[in-house]
Amino acid sequence: MQEVERLLRSAAAGRGGALMLCGAPGSGRSTILRTAADRVPDWTIRAVPGHAAERTLPLAGLHRLTDPGAPAADLVTLGNAVIHHLRTASAHRPLLCLLDDAHLLDDQSLQVIAYAARRLGDARIAVLAAGPPGLAVLPTRHLGPLSPEESRALLAVHAPDLAGDVAATVTDLAGGNPAALTDLAGALSPAQRRGYAPLPTSLPPDSPLRRRLRAELAALPDATRHLLLLAAADPPTPLPDLLAVAGDGSGGDLLPAERAGLITVEGTQVRFGSPVARGMTYREMSVTARRTAHLALAGVAAVRGRELDALLHRAAAATTTDPALATELTEAAVRARPSFAAEALRYAAQLTPGPAARDAALLGAARSAWLSGRPHQATRLLRDAEHSPRPAVSAARTRLRARGLAAEMRPDDPASREILMDVAAEIGDADPMAALDALSLAGEAACLAGEQGRFVTLARRVTAGQRGDESPAVAMAYHHVAGLGELAQGFEDAAFGRFRRELALTGGVAEPIPLIRAATAGIIVGDARGATSAAARAAELARAGGAHSLVPRALELACLAGLASGDYDAATTAALDGVAVARGTGQSALAGTHLGLLAVLAALVGDRASGQTRIQAATGTDQARPLCEWALALLDLVDGRPRAAAERLRMVVAGAPGRGSVLLRIAVVPHLLEAAGPEPALNPVAAAFDEWAGRTGQDGWLALRDRCRALRTRDGEAAEAHFHAALRRVGEGGFPRAHTELLYGRLLRRRRRHVAAREHLRRAAETFRLLGAEPWADQSVRELRAAGEMVTAAHAPVELTAQQERIAALVAEGATNREVAQELHLSPRTVDHHLRNVFARLGVRSRTEMAHLLAAR
Repeated sequence: MQEVERLLRSAAAGRGGALMLCGAPGSGRSTILRTAADRVPDWTIRAVPGHAAERTLPLAGLHRLTDPGAPAADLVTLGNAVIHHLRTASAHRPLLCLLDDAHLLDDQSLQVIAYAARRLGDARIAVLAAGPPGLAVLPTRHLGPLSPEESRALLAVHAPDLAGDVAATVTDLAGGNPAALTDLAGALSPAQRRGYAPLPTSLPPDSPLRRRLRAELAALPDATRHLLLLAAADPPTPLPDLLAVAGDGSGGDLLPAERAGLITVEGTQVRFGSPVARGMTYREMSVTARRTAHLALAGVAAVRGRELDALLHRAAAATTTDPALATELTEAAVRARPSFAAEALRYAAQLTPGPAARDAALLGAARSAWLSGRPHQATRLLRDAEHSPRPAVSAARTRLRARGLAAEMRPDDPASREILMDVAAEIGDADPMAALDALSLAGEAACLAGEQGRFVTLARRVTAGQRGDESPAVAMAYHHVAGLGELAQGFEDAAFGRFRRELALTGGVAEPIPLIRAATAGIIVGDARGATSAAARAAELARAGGAHSLVPRALELACLAGLASGDYDAATTAALDGVAVARGTGQSALAGTHLGLLAVLAALVGDRASGQTRIQAATGTDQARPLCEWALALLDLVDGRPRAAAERLRMVVAGAPGRGSVLLRIAVVPHLLEAAGPEPALNPVAAAFDEWAGRTGQDGWLALRDRCRALRTRDGEAAEAHFHAALRRVGEGGFPRAHTELLYGRLLRRRRRHVAAREHLRRAAETFRLLGAEPWADQSVRELRAAGEMVTAAHAPVELTAQQERIAALVAEGATNREVAQELHLSPRTVDHHLRNVFARLGVRSRTEMAHLLAAR
């Protein structure tokens, strides 16, 4: 609405103008026109919507605008007459002309109105038009689809009680179309809202957008409508093949549909405005016409060598069970991306008469649907598998497998741990790889939850089958489960050995799941570099292979590895990406974890506003609570409240076990010991961290161990020696090293060794400033002053921090401060603060100057 508001303000001030809002049906273009009229109740309003029935009547629209009408003449004379008429109409108060569905105005009227709108000059007139993409006869503002965040916000208004995976599915179905979102949300039953009933695949019958789309379809030429109906049949078919099936069709036949905003043609791909628009178009065909279309498309796909497409079209056309086709689909699914594999296996289940094969196909389809980022569809397929008629023994086994897969989809749920161990116990002998997968997910939490005995027994039973000649991926799974079993028994040296052997095999695998496990192992043994490499490769492979649900899990580990190594910029990038992908795949708990990690990263550099914004966004997910407590404790430390920080961190260390809790309990210890000091009650925690850090053999952790030893001793000389040892470690750098310098400088200052203190405090202040950690820099400066140094204002370097680079890039692209805050999960106040610093560092005074400077760099 910003451009519209500017147009109205200019017109009110005597600077007339025009604006065309271009977007697909349901994009909100008509709503914006109505809102604009409501904003100016004291203006004269002339509304001239286009009508399909008058599209071919010359000057029909113009006569409605200039009632009683303009004289018949050439277009220039008509245009000048319209200008005179509009100026007269605006003599006493401003005039707003609204041209909704401008593409349905006759061509002559549109040309004349555009001619007049470009010559309003000093008139108090605003012309606001709306139409589909491509109708750029006036200055144009394109209305793209809503972002996932904007879609969720709109859903929260219209259906605040939606389950997380349901909201993600509806968001995906609507494709960012505001009208589709509101129509779908309003039509959901209570069972659908909570995820207990299948969701619609098309707009409800009484949907205003459905009526609009049907009218648009009905107005298309027959050849265009036929091509569009073929294009709507899943799986999507390339344009050349569509034309081949259509017979006498041509690419030009799709132009009317493009002009109406129903589709876009990109190369050989025909794309609908949203999945729901595609589904509604498909359902405009009769059942017989759909079957005929699928068979024709299957034929051309087979000729072109697209085997899976041909099979899916044949399956869609099938009217009875077909075991042979089901077998072909099952075999093709092995080589397909998860989204296509899910469809192939779903059809295979429908076409298979035998209950065992049908169950296997449903479970495979559910797993593939989950991997592809469609958890709601996966849940529905699991329920179908559980309730499918079959013998009692087979039914119990299938129910357990379905529950195990559901637990794998929700490893953060405390109930999942026991289910996964039940699955491993049931299938350990028949399917050891599936048992290893289940135990890998259950292991870490089980090790802390008083279930060590059962886990150890299962781990021994399953890993006893390791022969030594397995592929790297399978060997890694054996090492991982064996390592968790050793950890559960307290045999840390043996566990570390297993995990390190697992990491050593990562170069021989190209599958995301083994690499995700290896990244976890890397963090457990303190190998941040190995964990970063494994997590980055896992995320890349998951993206490339369409396993979208695995991406945020890999990014969570990449963020934790960045935290461990002190690379907070890389950790922030991973977590920001992780939030978006987790939300897009319906994993709200995992999105909360990423938000909690972002809160910790903000708190580490003392950014209270952003930390609290992210904590608030993560509220409601139990898994994020310990991370949020850690973030609040860090902010307490920044503000000089160590006692409050210590209380929060004690709660984290003593909290309930769960996925990630082992890693978290390690990570918070240095801050707990800093906040609590040499408190005897923390001796066991300190000793455990000391032992673990020593076992890692990594300089970064050894430096933290030395720092913790310094903080724990009451002997000043010993503390100095430990701090000195920490700073000699080459592995500690960036923020962790600066923090050690600050703590060491503070100790030296309190021991009245001011000259030595100032050396460390200066380095701390400089590093904190370079990293954008201003509150810590201020704390270092206060210590410097207390140590007797006259501190002057520092000259900031020209280089921007990574956070400032991200903010500057978004602003240069035209984003507002609020949009930047939403994108980066910051507070608007923090964005404003960073932007002022960016202006100062770059020596610019405006966003435009900054954009030009960044473009030239």
